[in-house]
Amino acid sequence: ACTGIENIDEAITLLEQNNWDLVAAINGVIPQENGILQSEYGVETLHGPAYGPTSHSAAASSAPSSSSAFRHVVPSRQIVERQPRMLDFRVEYRDRNVDVVLEDSSTVGDIKHILENELQIPASKMLLKGWKTGDVDDSTVLKSLHLPKNNSLYVLTPDLPPPSSSHSGALQESLNQNFMLIVTHREVQREYNLNFSGSSTIQEVKRNVYDLTSIPVRHQLWEGWPSSATDDSMTLAVSGLTFPCHRLTVGRRSSPVQTREQSEEQCTDVHMVSDSDGDDFEDATEFGVDDGEMFGVASSALRKSPMMPENAENEGDALLQFTAEFSSRYGDCHPVYFIGSLEAAFQEAFYGKARDRKLLAIYLHHDESVLTNVFCSQMLCAESIVSYLSQNFITWAWDMTKEANRARFLTMCTRHFGSVVAQTIRTQKTDQFPLFLIIMGKRSSNEVLNVIQGNTTVDELMMRLMAAMEIFSAQQQEDIKDEDEREARENVKREQDEAYRISLEADRAKREAQEREMAEQFRLEQIRKEQEEEREAIRLSLEQSLPPEPKEESTESVSKLRIRTPSGEFFERRFLASSKLQVVFDFVASKGYPWEEYKLLGTFPRRDVTQLDPNKSLLEVKLYPQETLFLEAKE
Repeated sequence: ACTGIENIDEAITLLEQNNWDLVAAINGVIPQENGILQSEYGVETLHGPAYGPTSHSAAASSAPSSSSAFRHVVPSRQIVERQPRMLDFRVEYRDRNVDVVLEDSSTVGDIKHILENELQIPASKMLLKGWKTGDVDDSTVLKSLHLPKNNSLYVLTPDLPPPSSSHSGALQESLNQNFMLIVTHREVQREYNLNFSGSSTIQEVKRNVYDLTSIPVRHQLWEGWPSSATDDSMTLAVSGLTFPCHRLTVGRRSSPVQTREQSEEQCTDVHMVSDSDGDDFEDATEFGVDDGEMFGVASSALRKSPMMPENAENEGDALLQFTAEFSSRYGDCHPVYFIGSLEAAFQEAFYGKARDRKLLAIYLHHDESVLTNVFCSQMLCAESIVSYLSQNFITWAWDMTKEANRARFLTMCTRHFGSVVAQTIRTQKTDQFPLFLIIMGKRSSNEVLNVIQGNTTVDELMMRLMAAMEIFSAQQQEDIKDEDEREARENVKREQDEAYRISLEADRAKREAQEREMAEQFRLEQIRKEQEEEREAIRLSLEQSLPPEPKEESTESVSKLRIRTPSGEFFERRFLASSKLQVVFDFVASKGYPWEEYKLLGTFPRRDVTQLDPNKSLLEVKLYPQETLFLEAKE
């Protein structure tokens, strides 16, 4: 937090140089980042190392009078030598990345020499690009470039041909091969036969050897590694090991008081020191390490493959690999892990009907904890635990070994449970894993009922699971009661809505029938009006087409016709005896009695006049000089 140093080996080196005086070590590092040193009398420029035997004694004597625990108080005008800064370089070449750590007093050529060993490329063929200040030459001192602590560079080799496909194929074949490493523990004169794939790294080998020998990685002293194996991140396939079998020897590194020259040499080679994550458990024999085996698992089979791929894009695929690897390590008798995302597990456990809901158990695995194998093999795979989890829990798992997977779970944890739970899990040490989280879904949030650590027993684990079930059962009964009441209310509402819908349908059908009836009446009325208008037009046309009525004193023969209507009314008219019978029909039609609908009957003799030839004259049909006729509707 104070110095920004994240590399544990660099931090340990600084502490050892200051005889494990924390304040002196921090005061020695702060000036190298700030470039100034606070004193009681003013600001002094740094010109030399800020820590070491001389500066440490000054720091130790002046620390009690300092106003700050991290202020290095020195007499005014004291000249302090500057310790060279350590610079980190990430160098990219084609499909490889090489990490290089050097002092800022080194030159660009020093970086090339390191890359020459790593990449097997002559330094003269390299073009090192990516400098913020433009191109530099091999003699340029890094300090003169004023570089930040972390830098990214890339290598170009225009004079070299691209790698052939045969070389890539050979490399891929080498990565798929299995190497037998015969490791001799020097102190106890014991051999271990370990099988590793070519894609395993040297760091993985050292961590596995730590599990067997209880020698922390940073304290391991090795013999037998090829000269090309200069970086713990290097895979076995490219490290130069003898295939298929290679012999190595490991012992515990002694830790005498280092001289200043040794300390500087160790700082220069920081890029070759192995990382050691987590706490070191020196007495691993307490947990079952015996004759090359740990917790009943052969040492040759330890962690052949990770429980979960790093940076897995799909959580379901990651859980499939987790389940398969868990079965291969601990057998088929284990909890049934939910395959899917954490959100899907929530849906399965919490968002069904109240009677079908379950608790959610989240198992957090960590391969680097010495408790993991005991917890998995003796507790998590116990038949009673497996049966109880299957009946009452949805079990979801995640692997916290890889930093990327750990960060991803903490992000999910913050989103679903809040920052307090995430911080609780974040502060758990490696030896406290594995963890078992018991989650209960509530109306508005998800509650973590219990966090069970790996240092427990089968009986205690069962008791805590049962205690969580008691809490959940009480909550579940309340939820069932609320759900039943809600369903009853919804059923009543549905019945009311259905009755209302039927009533609306009946009203709408009645209204539509009325509308149809009115529309039909309107249509018939329109037809009737049109027919009346048509009849009136015909009547008027006939009335206008009639010849004028002759006068009584006319010299021509005149026939007088008297016509009786079906209603009993009479109307009379005079016609010329020479007029055609059609004229009489037109006259009757002009009065509203068309001959298509009515018959014109004579009285004596009784005859149907409408059956006579309309082109004959009145005289010819014997309607002269006068005649009474009556109208009768046709059938």
